[in-house]
Amino acid sequence: MYVDLRRQVPIAPRPALTRTSLSGTRFKDTVQYADRIPVEEEAPRAHAALDNAGEMVDRIYEDIASGRELSVERVEQAVRPLVASVLRSADAFFLVEGLRRHDNYSYSHSIGCSALAAAFGRHMGFAEETILSLAAGGLLMDVGKTRVPENLLRYPGSLSPAEVDVVRSHVAAALAIVSESDITDQDVLDILRSHHERHDGSGYPDGLAGNMIPITGRMLGIIDTYDAMISPRPYRPAISRHHALRQIYATRNTLFQAEMIERFQVCLGVYPTGSLVELSTGEVAVVMAQNQVRRLRPKVVVLTRPNKQPLEDFRQVDLMLQDQGAAVDIVRSLVAGDYGIDAADLFLK
Repeated sequence: MYVDLRRQVPIAPRPALTRTSLSGTRFKDTVQYADRIPVEEEAPRAHAALDNAGEMVDRIYEDIASGRELSVERVEQAVRPLVASVLRSADAFFLVEGLRRHDNYSYSHSIGCSALAAAFGRHMGFAEETILSLAAGGLLMDVGKTRVPENLLRYPGSLSPAEVDVVRSHVAAALAIVSESDITDQDVLDILRSHHERHDGSGYPDGLAGNMIPITGRMLGIIDTYDAMISPRPYRPAISRHHALRQIYATRNTLFQAEMIERFQVCLGVYPTGSLVELSTGEVAVVMAQNQVRRLRPKVVVLTRPNKQPLEDFRQVDLMLQDQGAAVDIVRSLVAGDYGIDAADLFLK
């Protein structure tokens, strides 16, 4: 599958979107995707796609820092395997991605947003060409931060109005970086410009509101916020995926469009894949796949005994396929480090 990010006119039919409301949006030729490959089978390819994306993002940032032109080829090489893996099995990709978050926030955030954009586009039934554009936009939307002083990006306190303006200038910087490249895909440009716009008009740079914000910008605004919440920063710890979704839901029809938030929640599930959770048995597990019929009962991998000591051999449990009298429930979501447990340390040891 080849996506041409240089295109200004779509090379394949795209969803026809109205500007009225998401609930009134019309989709032509939407695609119904289904996981074609089991999580266990796709996981090695997801690992490879992440390795490749990490290498390409490293090179992209090195090129920009060195004053070289952004390479459209590197962007395409990063997003094609990533999107292919998400389309085969979104659960496999997010299980692996959750265990493999890069130490550098900018890099891991770029890859996380790119993958989430692909998954959200898949859920919305967009054509593969559109999903590739969404993934490219997610990968590139923060490249302008390479032109912002690192001390401002990492500052733990409140910034002055002048400093806030400097941080916000990363949007214009990203557009300038991309404008010097061969990338002219309008979806990508819309994402770069509008992912900080907000439903109530409080965002930037243009103060757009409601459906004046391109649908791609509305999608990536939620994704950008969600991925930042679940990522540790120098000035605050990460929160769980479940709690991030709850906090975003509380902003419906203020910061973000209610219908878009609801679609994003359905896309990821109540306990998104990769979530660390505590079961009613006292055991700790990681969510490995969603059950589309019963969203509160995903498939999990049990990592510990009830006393929180690691198991020698992990076991898979489908919470939907249990005897009703002995059903095990998820009682709460966790973050890495709760009970001294980090799923990445256990899985990748």
